[in-house]
Amino acid sequence: MADRAKVIIGGAGIGGLIAALALIERGFEVEIHEQAPELKEIGAGLQLAANSTRLIIDVGLGRELAHISWEPQGKEIRLWSTGRVWTLFDLAQESVDRFGAPYYMVHRADLHQMLVDAVNKRAPGAIRLSSRIIDFTEDDRGVHVVNADGRRFSGDLLIGADGVHSAVRGKIFGAAKPEYTGLMVWRGIIPTKKLPEHLLRQVGTNWVGPNRHVIQYMVRRGELMNFVGVVERGDWTVESWTAAGSHAECHADFEGWHEDVHTMIENIEVPYKWALIGRAPMQAWSEGRTTLLGDACHPTLPFLAQGAGMAIEDGVVLARCLDAFWPDYETALLRYEALRLERTSRVVTGSLENGRRFHNPEMVNKETAEAYVTREWRGDRVNARYNWLFEYDASSVPLNEKSVAEIS
Repeated sequence: MADRAKVIIGGAGIGGLIAALALIERGFEVEIHEQAPELKEIGAGLQLAANSTRLIIDVGLGRELAHISWEPQGKEIRLWSTGRVWTLFDLAQESVDRFGAPYYMVHRADLHQMLVDAVNKRAPGAIRLSSRIIDFTEDDRGVHVVNADGRRFSGDLLIGADGVHSAVRGKIFGAAKPEYTGLMVWRGIIPTKKLPEHLLRQVGTNWVGPNRHVIQYMVRRGELMNFVGVVERGDWTVESWTAAGSHAECHADFEGWHEDVHTMIENIEVPYKWALIGRAPMQAWSEGRTTLLGDACHPTLPFLAQGAGMAIEDGVVLARCLDAFWPDYETALLRYEALRLERTSRVVTGSLENGRRFHNPEMVNKETAEAYVTREWRGDRVNARYNWLFEYDASSVPLNEKSVAEIS
């Protein structure tokens, strides 16, 4: 393994850390540059379907993941006004039997810390804090990065895992063109001890209604409820996860909704406001010795619960391609890109479609609403929307070793 590459990763988020673990497992040296002065992940809940959990299990973290997670028995749809329930799909053992891995719901901070601990254990000193990559150059010896305080580092390859505002992407392809989606998200965490028993069933719930929807599920072994409320509004365009709103404003955005929704809003510790900004998926991610993964190249709206999943898959497929083709990094990066473009673009498109489905105006009236939900969440339609997501296995998808000319 002595001839294996040194890979520099810009960003110690979930995608960058998974890529690091998958590369370390295959004998590569990694050096992760994170702009934050401390590794403290913000955010709230994440849903990890079988396509994600099997990969985390594969890197040897199955027991740790189960410990920090909450495992639902299923997911359901509820109508905004009456609270009527429709089963979306069963989970727990059903997920393992059908898709080969569990479906977990986790607090983002818990998952992030678990991955940080694993990297620190397997490659002590690999994570460099307060190190924001602002520039880089390449030559026949490798890639040379410069961080914000002028320090320089060199490696064989560079992975931009630095999110929607990626400096690595900007250097290669120019800044992305963000567009406000017209959607604002309320998000918050609720201690489950504050909620009535009937809201603590072992299911994740999607409340659907005209022009808005709510998602609720437990995290951290059931100690916390994650609340996400998406509203069509044109007056809040701040793309921040830390802008606090008020309970009164959140209640007002869901005026007329079922009392269970308002019970949750009342008990949110801090209701945060977050504008959903869309960016078109890229059609090319790699140039020379540099490539991108996750939100840096295919930022995804959260309506299929697959944003983190796509970054996790990216990290594993990229590591497999480098393992298979090294030292031919050009073929490795082109093959990685070719394998991921169609799937990630389909997720971006599917997320947009699901958002429209959650907000359909047919749900204004009880009669049309019940007919609409019954039709749209019929078993065959649900399977068509989700099975292809959960079945995919990034650890075994064929790499189809081809020449650079054939790939491009």
